[in-house]
Amino acid sequence: MVNDQESGLPAITLSGRRRGIVTDLLHCTGIQCRFGDFVATKGIDPSVKHGEIVGIIGANGAGKTTLLNIISGYLKPTAGRVMFRGTDVTGMPPRALARRGIARSFQVPQLFASGTARENMMVALSLLVDPRTSLLRRFSDRGLFDKAQRLLEDYRIGEHADAVVAHIPQGVRKLLDIAMATCASPALVLLDEPTSGVSVDEKNDLIGRLIERFRKTSTSVIFIEHDMEIVREYASRVIALYDGRIIADGDVAEVFADRDVVRYITGAGVAPLSADGCHAPA
Repeated sequence: MVNDQESGLPAITLSGRRRGIVTDLLHCTGIQCRFGDFVATKGIDPSVKHGEIVGIIGANGAGKTTLLNIISGYLKPTAGRVMFRGTDVTGMPPRALARRGIARSFQVPQLFASGTARENMMVALSLLVDPRTSLLRRFSDRGLFDKAQRLLEDYRIGEHADAVVAHIPQGVRKLLDIAMATCASPALVLLDEPTSGVSVDEKNDLIGRLIERFRKTSTSVIFIEHDMEIVREYASRVIALYDGRIIADGDVAEVFADRDVVRYITGAGVAPLSADGCHAPA
């Protein structure tokens, strides 16, 4: 542990941060993202190993989604580098990163509400081959039909294959969206609040199905989650963000045992940091 007394931040857990570009699947260095005068991420160095499941936690505005947007190519960092499989992929567009093995899902599922679950999956699969293929040709392809069904079964939502997306439960929509995003068998999956908008009863079932699938395929995962019990149960490592900085990175039990870290990520009674890294007066 290293205590950053000047910034007033809690001690930083280093057990998960002693990593190297050679051994990491993803290795970011000095990631900074500025929107005018606002700095969303402040020189952070997150990394992920092969097959690792990393939970990202932090209060609203901590920089969590910004980080995922940078890794997945939806934002270009103001400074810093993103290395994936030993190659600098900083600023590459999302489609190029998807071809390299980085998949991304969003808080709100990106689905065709008027189509069935299988039709949605068939569209996602056909886009991997030829984005110009007509919908009629896609839906008449028996091989595509069978592959879509197998993927739905893999995520245990095959029973909803013929259901119109607008009429299926939110948890199933989330699973379908993630199944579509990962149909190319990516090495790294980025999930932005996969359980948001899902009922309490559905949460554990949803995340359990996802983690079961990703562990079976040795897929690395970074997921943002506000439900700390979900993070405790399913993450193999935790990165805690506060005001654009990493304040903890390590073993799940170790991070959650730190009361200061928990206080910062819940946002209870903590003032934002000023430009010099110190707490602004209340």
